[in-house]
Amino acid sequence: MAVSSGTSCVLSFTMALTSFAAMQMFKQQLAGSEYMTIVGGLLGSTIFFFVLVGVGNLENSMFGSNFQTKLFPEVLFCLAVSMFASGLVHRVCVTTCFLFSLVALYYVNKISQNKYSAPVAAVPTKATQGKKKK
Repeated sequence: MAVSSGTSCVLSFTMALTSFAAMQMFKQQLAGSEYMTIVGGLLGSTIFFFVLVGVGNLENSMFGSNFQTKLFPEVLFCLAVSMFASGLVHRVCVTTCFLFSLVALYYVNKISQNKYSAPVAAVPTKATQGKKKK
């Protein structure tokens, strides 16, 4: 069941805060080995996703349903927040967070294009045959 933009905004920011708290609680374990730093970056990219959804829903609630989230400043702000949160755990988490966030952004954009882009109508063209007239 779908929820309103305002409710989704609150839920998204709550999930981002929960992910941040989990990263801080397990900071020692996430910074403890190479593989866990990658997991830390993955958790950072979930923060990116939840903050991006929250910001998008906040803008939809404030400015109307036709408002679109742009690359600057919204997406870059969400990326900076998630990379900062990952940087509090380990430096390698910042790099992996950036990479995982770019992958997440690609798929969010792809899903958005499939759902909201207008279908392009095929325009029939007249095929010319024979010689050109002078």
